[in-house]
Amino acid sequence: MDQQLQVFIAVIENENFTRAAEELHMTQPAVSQYIRTFEENLGVRLFDRTNKYVRATKAGEIVYHHAKEIVGLYTKMESLLDDLTNHVKGPLSIGASYTFGEYVLPHLIAKMKKQYPEIKPTVTIGNTVKIAELVRSHQLDVGIIEGPLKGEKQLEIQEFAEDLMVLITSTSHQLTVKGSVPTKEELEKETWILREKGSGTREAADNIFKQLRINPNNMISFGSTQAVKEAVAAGLGISLLSQLTVQKELKYGTIKIINIQDVPYIRQFSIITNSPFQTKATQEFISVLKGNVLLAYIMENKNY
Repeated sequence: MDQQLQVFIAVIENENFTRAAEELHMTQPAVSQYIRTFEENLGVRLFDRTNKYVRATKAGEIVYHHAKEIVGLYTKMESLLDDLTNHVKGPLSIGASYTFGEYVLPHLIAKMKKQYPEIKPTVTIGNTVKIAELVRSHQLDVGIIEGPLKGEKQLEIQEFAEDLMVLITSTSHQLTVKGSVPTKEELEKETWILREKGSGTREAADNIFKQLRINPNNMISFGSTQAVKEAVAAGLGISLLSQLTVQKELKYGTIKIINIQDVPYIRQFSIITNSPFQTKATQEFISVLKGNVLLAYIMENKNY
């Protein structure tokens, strides 16, 4: 791969020529020369430089975006060529939305590493929108997302497992104490603790609101499932989350599940890819996702 791209990416990500040189085992003057030559070849200035900082210009940001895509494609090409003569090994970049990535994926990777110790997985956790964008730009080999991608034409999408969304409250919440099924009016008046827009969990919650024909006035958004659970347990409000995410809290009695019409709500976990050519490591990982006994055990919602 072009050395100029590697040096450029290192400078961008370190925001410093000296730290980039250390990472690349080069001298600082050599790094500076690579960047000067790269800028001359492109005909644009890529960095604003002062004695205190190095920052990408607008042109630098554009080049960085495409440089990461080029590096991802080059790495995949090398792995595919290596696969022709070798066994399952090498880099495997996985992206997953929060529910699957935090509560299921670690178990699957641990099992896969035992069978294929030479696989080198890296994991990116983000909401559905972020993971889809990283797969589109070839920065991830494979993604696991929650719910559908509307209007998607570039990515291949394969549903492979079901997930159940449930309504949760604190153990002291009035809906828990009351014991009866809450009315739509009661639900509409509640404070709802939800994931951020763009997450599969938030999209599922919005779909449930439509099914219930309610329009809550009070909603608070958090960027992580753990924060949502903590807020609910503290009595700040109620929420809709995957059963996968609340097993420990149910076990230790810090939250409760409340039964209401149309809940549990079933959504799908999907595998997304962006290439007809996949490394053996990627193929094996997808095979594990589709048929793994451990995955089936976890998805049955048993304590673990």
